[in-house]
Amino acid sequence: MEKRYSFQTTEAKIYQQWEKAGLFNPDHLPGERTEAYTIVLPPPNITGALHIGHALDAAVQDVLIRQQRMAGKRALWIPGVDHAGIATQNVIEKQLKKEGLNRFDLGKEKLLRRIWEWKEKNEKIIINQLKKLGLSCDWSRFRFTMDPDYLKAVQEAFRHYQEKGWIYQAERPVNWCPRCQTTLSDLELKYEEEKKKLWFIKYPLQGKPGKFIIVATTRPETMLGDLAVAVNPQDKKYQTLIQEQTTIIVPLVNRPVPLISDLAVEPEFGTGAVKVTPAHDLTDYQISLRHHLGLLPVIDKDEKMTGDIPSVYQGLSITEAREKIVEDLQKEGLLEKSEDYQHAVPHCYRCQTPVEIIPSQQWFLKMEEIAKIAKKPIEKGEIKFYPPHWKKVYLDWLNNIQDWCLSRQIWWGIKVPLENTEDVLDTWFSSALWPFAVLGWPEKTSDLDTFYPTNLLSTGVEIMNLWVTRMIFSSLELTGKIPFRQVYFHPTILNKDGKRMSKSLGTGIDPLEIIQEQGADVLRFSLLWQTTQNRQDIRFGREDLAMAEKFQTKIWNASRFILQEIEKENQPSVSLQEIRGELKIVQETEKLAREVDQSLKEFNFNEASYQLYHFFWHRFCDRYLEEAKEKIKQGNAEEKAQEIQVLLFVLLTFLKLLHPFMPFLTEEIYQRLPLQKKKPFLMIEEWPVKSKGE
Repeated sequence: MEKRYSFQTTEAKIYQQWEKAGLFNPDHLPGERTEAYTIVLPPPNITGALHIGHALDAAVQDVLIRQQRMAGKRALWIPGVDHAGIATQNVIEKQLKKEGLNRFDLGKEKLLRRIWEWKEKNEKIIINQLKKLGLSCDWSRFRFTMDPDYLKAVQEAFRHYQEKGWIYQAERPVNWCPRCQTTLSDLELKYEEEKKKLWFIKYPLQGKPGKFIIVATTRPETMLGDLAVAVNPQDKKYQTLIQEQTTIIVPLVNRPVPLISDLAVEPEFGTGAVKVTPAHDLTDYQISLRHHLGLLPVIDKDEKMTGDIPSVYQGLSITEAREKIVEDLQKEGLLEKSEDYQHAVPHCYRCQTPVEIIPSQQWFLKMEEIAKIAKKPIEKGEIKFYPPHWKKVYLDWLNNIQDWCLSRQIWWGIKVPLENTEDVLDTWFSSALWPFAVLGWPEKTSDLDTFYPTNLLSTGVEIMNLWVTRMIFSSLELTGKIPFRQVYFHPTILNKDGKRMSKSLGTGIDPLEIIQEQGADVLRFSLLWQTTQNRQDIRFGREDLAMAEKFQTKIWNASRFILQEIEKENQPSVSLQEIRGELKIVQETEKLAREVDQSLKEFNFNEASYQLYHFFWHRFCDRYLEEAKEKIKQGNAEEKAQEIQVLLFVLLTFLKLLHPFMPFLTEEIYQRLPLQKKKPFLMIEEWPVKSKGE
């Protein structure tokens, strides 16, 4: 056995051996495996390289799938990638911009051809990256969300909702990205704090010369589309005006509008009186529905002023119109004051452009009945969340849910399955089918019958409502089954300063660089060491890798010593069964196995990592191995053989337990062990703890 462990040669060699053996495919696993265990890998977007968050999520899933495979299950882990409509088109458009072009210069056909070329290239890169992490996915079942079979699933889902009368088309205010030229859902917005101005504007009272109601707003340009002024019905300041059914005159356009009362108005904001512009504010739109105000658009899709407004403002940009309107209000003595104001402004989650609210004809999915469907398995405990407190967040969102805008105005994606429609579907509509579509639905396949529902979903909490909720109601409505039994929300990885990892900001860590420099096992163990179901954030830095690297070296050196002793000749065989009950180290090893097994059931990966580390380094190496060296050195042949048998038992059990965490190192050592009943690979050895009923 070499003096030093070389991850550079070992990891590539071992992975090739695993793939050649085909044991990632549950159909090729040895023995009678009556119980299935299934995970679907959250499909990475085809937009680029994997980040450290992908590495953590993948490591968590690989630990569990390897453990269940060793426990005798028909373990299936299905990989794939997502077409990621807006994100992918955004990447290609950025490339075009560097060439001095835009998508309209290129044309739809050429743009799509370029994206497909990007997809083919990046899909291979992503698969290679996942393999370098050591993931034991069944690559023969790899899926893409625009595969022909997957498209059939999307079309069937749309048809199903349409036949139930849940899909409809309507003109409603939506989140609009002026750069991407498409709608976005509320869940696809990124809010950023910005310093703005809060303007206090005098709105004249009709029939009461010199009387005004002062309205506070951050967007004076939208006042051209005002259809009411609203106050809270409990605000005592405005009780008289409400009782008198006062009519208000909108400045600059001289439009008479009603003063209305609505509970959506916050009395603490500004003066407690707000302008209502239903076409350009989602809260105002809901107020409009309750008070039958209608819509009056004054901003178009290119952020230009338009519609039934004075000609002096026609065609101006939003910024130009704001400056002109403030100037005109001052001239007419209708600007009371302005003050600095900081608030959260919604931006496109992909291109970071500030989002506008504009009316647009879109396709929607009614969510009232679907929300009821989605609640039931969580309330009944058929699907369990880890950590459990996310259950409340999930239910709260469903209690306040709005209809889902399904259509997007981009070129890359799955076309809305209707005639005369150029729109594509929201990427999350197709992703919501992932757990069952990858198994062949809507066809009745043997995979769907054997491996569905799946057992576990591991993902980030930031896409709970974007993805997890939608998978749950889609599966229940379309298959009649839950999509998974457990959902583990893994922590978010931050840098040491507590900031989100970002390559562009120089705060990111490339997992592939770590693998190249220190190996996949070191990266995996370092991440899992800090991962628990009760921890929302992990502060991770390169210094965290040193512990795992030293641990790897310790395991190699201890294994090397044991193998050297085994290789010595003329040592009679002693059955461990005769001595194991008397040895404390054997009992402690079996206790370790039970503890690690329980920690994995509870998704306490850090606890399992610590149990393995502490036992091997301190209990086994520092104490027992040192004592064993003396016994081997001074004992007779039978005593030496006994010690070697014990060492071999402890080492083998430990390698089995550690294998899901550090698969390459453990497999390499296992291949060198002189075992009588040796499996072809450690990855299909028996897990040291029997499941109940075995």
